[in-house]
Amino acid sequence: MPNGVCVPQCFSKKNTIACLLAIARQLTNQNQVHVTTNLPCPSPSGHRSIPMARSRAPMAAFLALLAVAAGVAAAELTRVEHPAKNDGSLSLLVVGDWGRKGNYNQSRVAEQMGKIGEKLDIDFVVSTGDNFYENGLTGVHDQQFEESFTNIYTAKSLQKPWYLVLGNHDYRGDALAQLSPVLQKLDERFFCMRSFIVNAEIVDIFFIDTTPFQLKYWTHPKDSHYDWREVAPRETYIADLLKDMDKEMKKSTAKWKIAIGHHTMRSVSDHGDTKELLQLLLPVLKVNGIDFYINGHDHCLEHISSKDSPIQYFTSGGGSKAWRGVYQPNDDNLQFFYDGQGFMSLQLNQDQADFIFYDVSGNILYQWSSSKISHLQPSIYVTEK
Repeated sequence: MPNGVCVPQCFSKKNTIACLLAIARQLTNQNQVHVTTNLPCPSPSGHRSIPMARSRAPMAAFLALLAVAAGVAAAELTRVEHPAKNDGSLSLLVVGDWGRKGNYNQSRVAEQMGKIGEKLDIDFVVSTGDNFYENGLTGVHDQQFEESFTNIYTAKSLQKPWYLVLGNHDYRGDALAQLSPVLQKLDERFFCMRSFIVNAEIVDIFFIDTTPFQLKYWTHPKDSHYDWREVAPRETYIADLLKDMDKEMKKSTAKWKIAIGHHTMRSVSDHGDTKELLQLLLPVLKVNGIDFYINGHDHCLEHISSKDSPIQYFTSGGGSKAWRGVYQPNDDNLQFFYDGQGFMSLQLNQDQADFIFYDVSGNILYQWSSSKISHLQPSIYVTEK
């Protein structure tokens, strides 16, 4: 353990996570970001919120403990408390399907992300998965972590927390490596878990592990190997995840609710709709009033409006290799489609959500806004392109 950290006498297998959280509290002293769990804390004060320091060593140590704790109590969804700006607003970037050592215009997209990130004064970055190609990481010491992440997203504005989910290509390597605290020691920005929640006051963002939902990865993996450690059996994992998500979504009192997953829910590009998500996950999103579902997987940028609910679907999977040349029109309400590289920004306040898609040169491709009038029941959405 680091110097000056006191190991509680209560440390045992029975309450490992609670004690790890108590230790983590001693490692931090700045009220910037908090992580909470639903488990009781062994400290005399009984607080469940742990401040995360900005300095590299304490944060890395904290995240290491958090990752271990999350592995011990897999059924508990970790909640990260990320403060909004002083005026209550929030700005973030969303990018997916990127990790190619700077190739396929990954570096150019990263450069533009840095410029837009500075302009918008972003609070954090969301990755929609497929973080490392072609087959994830080989282990925690795989050089691709630095070659595709640390050495690429170097702009000052991007030195903020990155919240990431795993994609199917990440599962083709050592999936546990991306969840390992070792990576947070290498680059403190990197926060990747299977499923978790980020609360930023006006919004709850639910990060959902969608790869296990795809049955073909289990039954017809072709030449690929998927790392199902800590996931199999599939049916139990999905049932528990849906139950946990439904529980946390119902508890949410945030003005906005956003779900993040790697796989498409609705798409007119190469992969199209994901039937397992429509059958299993979508009902949970609908009943809990999720406003937006944001994903990657298809290497494009797109916006589709739901025909049977207020949910809006956004694909931001243009972080590197794109231009697949596939367009499959269907019965969905397609608002925008761009079969190329780029990324997305999202700005939120109490009353409005503003989405913008950018191309590899930083040009604005598409803008869309949604206003929510909360004092009326049910909520009323006013949308504008």
